Amino acid sequence: MKKENSISRRSFLKSTAMAGALGAIGTGSASVLTSCAGGSESAAANKPLKEPGTYYIPELPDKATDGKELKAGVIGCGGRGSGAAFNFLEAGNGVTIVALGDTFQERIDDLAGKLKKEKNIDIPADKRFVGLDAYKQVIDSGVDVVIIATPPVFRPIHFQYATGKGKHSFLEKPICVDPVGYRTIMATAKQAQAKNLCVITGTQRHHQRSYVESYKKIMEGAIGEITGGVVYWNQSMLWYRDRQKEWNDCEYMIKDWVNWKWLSGDHIVEQHVHNIDVFTWFSGLKPVKAVGFGSRQRRITGDQYDNFSIDFTMENGIHLHSMCRQIDGCATNVSEFIQGTKGSWNSATMEIKDNAGNVVWKYDGEAEKANTKQQNPYVLEHVNWINLIRSGKSIDQASETAVANMAAIMGRESAYTGAETTWDAMTASPIDYTPKDLNLGKMDMSGFTVQVPGKAQDKK
Repeated sequence: MKKENSISRRSFLKSTAMAGALGAIGTGSASVLTSCAGGSESAAANKPLKEPGTYYIPELPDKATDGKELKAGVIGCGGRGSGAAFNFLEAGNGVTIVALGDTFQERIDDLAGKLKKEKNIDIPADKRFVGLDAYKQVIDSGVDVVIIATPPVFRPIHFQYATGKGKHSFLEKPICVDPVGYRTIMATAKQAQAKNLCVITGTQRHHQRSYVESYKKIMEGAIGEITGGVVYWNQSMLWYRDRQKEWNDCEYMIKDWVNWKWLSGDHIVEQHVHNIDVFTWFSGLKPVKAVGFGSRQRRITGDQYDNFSIDFTMENGIHLHSMCRQIDGCATNVSEFIQGTKGSWNSATMEIKDNAGNVVWKYDGEAEKANTKQQNPYVLEHVNWINLIRSGKSIDQASETAVANMAAIMGRESAYTGAETTWDAMTASPIDYTPKDLNLGKMDMSGFTVQVPGKAQDKK
């Protein structure tokens, strides 16, 4: 079993790999949180992409403002759910966790033990819910907010139930794995808005100060009109689980969920959605079609690919190239590059360059460390969530994240089939990855096969 080579998105956030040839490295001067070679005169000369006040910029204080107590339930107590639970507790005073739910008892007990040891929070036995329907029991247990971090295939239904019960939701990304899930998310997001609920998703770059400041500069016109981009998540192989003889079919797949396409959506959806999201967020565009390819070269378990390359045509005709890979011994790169008419932005260095290659702006990470106490975006997204709930202001990140999620689904399906996919066709597609015989026991495993694009050659 491969554990020691596991690379989390948290570790990549701390150490982003070097970008490709399009994003050459440069230097720049520094001010408080950003540096800008041209200063206010340069900013004044730029034509804004969007007028101030027409786009959302989160407030990112170190800690949430005190207010009414918030009781949270955690649905999905694995690594990300446990991480999100502690991020929530770190984000403000007067917040606590009162209920846990998971498919497996041992995961619940493990998180409960950590909460008791590290936060002196005691989750009683009657607030620990086990099974595929545990989410209902958590949501109905008297919580104010829910942290949804189950395997991605389950998140649309969990979000739907939580919203129906009037609960604020933190939805870990990706928020769906197929078109049926996408439509559930979009419909539920509208219901959440009507109920004035706060829905934050786990696209933590939206709460990472360097990305937020970069977004502001681009909206101010620092690179001109966006003309295209390239996004990457190339890393070594993720973890996997060897099947144990006492595990039934469903148990095995859920314990090894990150390698099964019905559970995770494949890694272009489960992981690379972060990078695709940066481009859809910054550009405000959705793709109208996708053509791509991928393959399975090294993956050990499951039925997924381990590499994808996708060409997206966006709704105004510009192109985005998406590249992701999970294979040991290959070049790594987790970053985004956006080209504009006046210059380019590269997240690997958090710099904006003009078209002559001169650095005209650079985010000052050292100033952030000197002037703020909390730099962890995984905590800051909960700070924002808590503040919005306490102030009575709603937010809908689900609809925005769903655009990037659907883009990743389009790319995956194009690679799987070899066909061009379109936004209109995919958003209306009946594709549903949820197994028809889903149960915590024996399942028909014959359908879980690696996709082969195109058709075989005719024999001569």
